Amino acid sequence: MKARTRFAPSPTGYMHIGNLRTALYEYLIAKSTGGDFLLRIEDTDQKRYVEGATDIIYQTLKTVGMNWDEGPDIGGNYGPYIQSERKAIYAEYAHKLVELGGAHYCFCSQKEETESEDGEEAAVPTKFQDPCKHLSLEEAKARVAAGEPYTIRQTINKKGKSHFHDEVYGDIEIDYDDLDEGVLLKTDGFPTYNFANVIDDHLMAITHVVRGNEYISSTPKYNLIYEAFGWTPPIYVHVPQVMKDAQHKLSKRNGDASFQDLVAKGYLPAAILNYIALLGWNPGDDREIFSLSELEKVFDISRLNKSPAIFDIVKLTWMNGCYIRELPTEKFHELAMPYYQKYLTRPLNLEFLSKVLQPRVETLADIVSQTDFLENVPEYDLSFYENKKMKTNAEVAQNTLKLAAEVLPTVADWTNENLFECLKNLAAENGLKNGQILYPLRIALSGKETTAGGATEIAVILGKQETLNRVQAALAKLGA
Repeated sequence: MKARTRFAPSPTGYMHIGNLRTALYEYLIAKSTGGDFLLRIEDTDQKRYVEGATDIIYQTLKTVGMNWDEGPDIGGNYGPYIQSERKAIYAEYAHKLVELGGAHYCFCSQKEETESEDGEEAAVPTKFQDPCKHLSLEEAKARVAAGEPYTIRQTINKKGKSHFHDEVYGDIEIDYDDLDEGVLLKTDGFPTYNFANVIDDHLMAITHVVRGNEYISSTPKYNLIYEAFGWTPPIYVHVPQVMKDAQHKLSKRNGDASFQDLVAKGYLPAAILNYIALLGWNPGDDREIFSLSELEKVFDISRLNKSPAIFDIVKLTWMNGCYIRELPTEKFHELAMPYYQKYLTRPLNLEFLSKVLQPRVETLADIVSQTDFLENVPEYDLSFYENKKMKTNAEVAQNTLKLAAEVLPTVADWTNENLFECLKNLAAENGLKNGQILYPLRIALSGKETTAGGATEIAVILGKQETLNRVQAALAKLGA
């Protein structure tokens, strides 16, 4: 069976990690079956609409490679794909549902349905006992015709239990008495999520619906609408929430990282996508690194988990490091350049710097802390020269840096290989260990006890003249 899935975000800001994971699972369900992935913008909650948020949705999906087959920008046979452009459709079906007995006109001033941060209805709505459901259809229509403001509310007359199947949680039953007769069409003519998602999913021939497990309790209400119209419900795939810890879910409102935040912190889009795929799904073996095309081939709904997944920034950082190390050298250099240009102003061998950094950074943001000394040597304590393993101290450093200052100017071809060979020979000629020259030289050039590169690598990055200048400055600091 070829699946048709839809990602239907609300344009209310940046792309939340939980939303992106939902989009990914919908995309993979479609592509793993050779089906279609749709993009639909659910902008019926006009109060929460954020200018430019739709562009963020487009940009995010394109950045991670999840291209849609139908959507607002490319069209398709089931448009419009923006809900605010479908008001007439919702009105038509809402009034039809009243005629079918699945809904009723409500003239109360009761506060309308509260929606969640993702545009969906509140997971646990306050049950409203609507007296208007007892009005005759004729009386209600007369009041509508007279121009009285109204909403259209769902009518729930069934007793007993609703039974439905979910691909993750299996067979589920919920008491009809627990269901709230919520608003389907608001006074402004816009639908609530409860109604619009059913109408759109049916008219767009959606076969699989993926959403958070907090909406399982609302599913019987959707099924009642399907039933009233004589339509077949889609296959439901409810997934556990992404948590920041055992008690709290990730939330934009609580300041948790969005996709854009993570990219700004130096995480690669492909690594983020790979990581969130594993937040609620497993491939059945120990493999953890997957490209999007590889995920399309191995994804299976049956391997989605029921348990909540905790977002582990340490694990994401590890995975991001794996992705950085696998980048072509030219690509890493391209990604690193904006960081160099922001913090480094002196002439440096940046291409060689990228070769040194790539195996040693886990996020692109690490570049800043790994390269700050290249601009200027920070103030450092002479105790930095003390290293028992290298058998160095300030006195040894003074002696070996003098030797280095004499020989380094003679190196014509300023390469890592030539510099290392020169200093190795210098150590041998003076009865020294290699580290007794290289370690003090690294301190002299960087002012740091640990650096991404070794002494000769730093010398190549700095260039010959700056290297010699820093050696002389270090000797002066040592009192030589």
